[in-house]
Amino acid sequence: MSAVAKKEAVGEAYSIESMKYAQSMTWRAIEQLSARIHPGMLESEAVALGKQVLVELDMQRIWHPMLIRFGANTLKTFKQRSDGDPVLGEDDIYFIDMGAVWQGHEGDAGATFVTGSDPHMKACAEAAKTLFDQVEARWRDDQAAGPELYRYAEEQANAMGWRLNLDIKGHRVSDFPHAIHRGGDLGDFEQHPGAGLWILEIQIAHPDKPYGAFYEDLLV
Repeated sequence: MSAVAKKEAVGEAYSIESMKYAQSMTWRAIEQLSARIHPGMLESEAVALGKQVLVELDMQRIWHPMLIRFGANTLKTFKQRSDGDPVLGEDDIYFIDMGAVWQGHEGDAGATFVTGSDPHMKACAEAAKTLFDQVEARWRDDQAAGPELYRYAEEQANAMGWRLNLDIKGHRVSDFPHAIHRGGDLGDFEQHPGAGLWILEIQIAHPDKPYGAFYEDLLV
């Protein structure tokens, strides 16, 4: 098996239909959780609530830690710990990143939300989704490889006035557990990434304010 094939290997149970189901259930969980997060809540309380929502939706297991970041913690990467346990404000920004297993397949999605009417926060949240859509279109329409996707993402982020966090470069998913296939980062995958196998992650920072935004979804 070639190195490329190994990075896109899947298990015997893998199916694109189950990947799409896991994707849809993850988005349902995010939608339900975001409707229950409110100002005055601690970040840790939101994480606990997120786990409860996943249980209510009959997920099989959590495959990566539930991440919810409030305020300045939206600048933190997946591997970084939050600073303290902040309280969500009336005019604030936060993101949800959850990964759980349904039908033996890994769902992984994330999005950013605002609690008030701050125009800068709203623009930041919207920019992360817009940038995701632009990069996804480059993947779909131009058959771009991983490094080109993140080069393009950085170019577009700069043009929009945001700073792209290039420490976040996407990753593999599959039937659980994908880690045995050692797919590495999407941004380092030198071929056109296959559908239903990769998560495109976008994390941006406001150029001069202490917060950012995050959006991720399955390329399918």
